Amino acid sequence: MKPILEIKNLSYTYSAGTPFEHKALEDVSFAVYPGEFIGIIGHTGSGKSTLMQQLNGLLKPTSGQVLLDGEDIWVDKQRTRQARFRVGLVFQYPEYQLFEETVYKDIAFGPKNMGLSEAEVDRRVREAAGFVGLTEKQLTSSPFDLSGGQKRRVAIAGVIAMEPEVLILDEPTAGLDPIGRAEILGNIEAYRKAKNATIMMVSHSMEDVARLTDRLLVLNGSHIAMDAVPGQVFTHPEELTAMGLSIPQVTQVFLFLRNMGLDVPNVYTIDQAVAELKRIRGGK
Repeated sequence: MKPILEIKNLSYTYSAGTPFEHKALEDVSFAVYPGEFIGIIGHTGSGKSTLMQQLNGLLKPTSGQVLLDGEDIWVDKQRTRQARFRVGLVFQYPEYQLFEETVYKDIAFGPKNMGLSEAEVDRRVREAAGFVGLTEKQLTSSPFDLSGGQKRRVAIAGVIAMEPEVLILDEPTAGLDPIGRAEILGNIEAYRKAKNATIMMVSHSMEDVARLTDRLLVLNGSHIAMDAVPGQVFTHPEELTAMGLSIPQVTQVFLFLRNMGLDVPNVYTIDQAVAELKRIRGGK
C-alpha cells in the first residue's frame, strides 16, 4: 500500500537567523497510510502543533518535504491549496473560530471555498452535521446559542464537510466532560469508517490513544522518539516518564501486579484488562 502522506527529513526553525531562533522539528521522517488512526503524543513544546501545521501546508518546511500522494505540496500554489482541502486540520478549541450567523453557514464555509455547487455544499453540510450528531433544527440556530460541546461539534463538522482524506485533530476533547469526550471520539470514528479516512490525533489522554489508535508517534525534543503500535510504546514506561509523559492507568496497575509476582502480559486498554482478569480467575 502506498502512503497518502510522506514526511521526508523535515525540519522547521522559528525566527531563523535571529536571537530567538528555535528548532521546532529536526530531520523528521515518517509515512501515513490510508485508513490509519495515528495518535501523536509528546510533552508541551515537543513540536506536535508545528508538525500538524506542516502536514496541510499552513507552515512551509525550513528543509525537507511533505508529500501528498507522492507529490510535494509546495511544488506550486495550486498544489498547496489542494493539500489544505485534502488534509483537514481541527485546532484545539476550534469553537473559538466560529463566526457565521447560523450553524449551517459555518459548516458550509469550507465547501463553498472549494467552489462546489450549491447542491453539493448542501449535501456535505447535512452529512457532516449527521456525523457529529447535530439536528436539523440546530442547523438554523446561531452557533453562539449552543453549548460548548455543541459548538465543538459544529467546528469539527466544518472541517469534515470538506471531506478530507486525512483529518488531523489537536486535542479534540479538551475541556469536555466524560460524556462529551466519548461522543466526540465516536463522531470521529464514525467519519473514519464511513469515508475510510486517515485520522491523526494529538492527545494528552494516554487512555484515548491506547484504545483508539493503530499507531503512535511520540515526539520529544523536536524528533520522533518512537513510532510503533500502542502496545509496544507503553512497554517503555521509564522512557515515556523521562519525556514528561505517562502511561494508561490500567497499564500502571498491571505493571504493579507483575512486580508483585503475577504472570501478566502488557495491558493498555480496559477491555484487555477485563479479559486478562477473567483468565486469571479461570474464565469466571
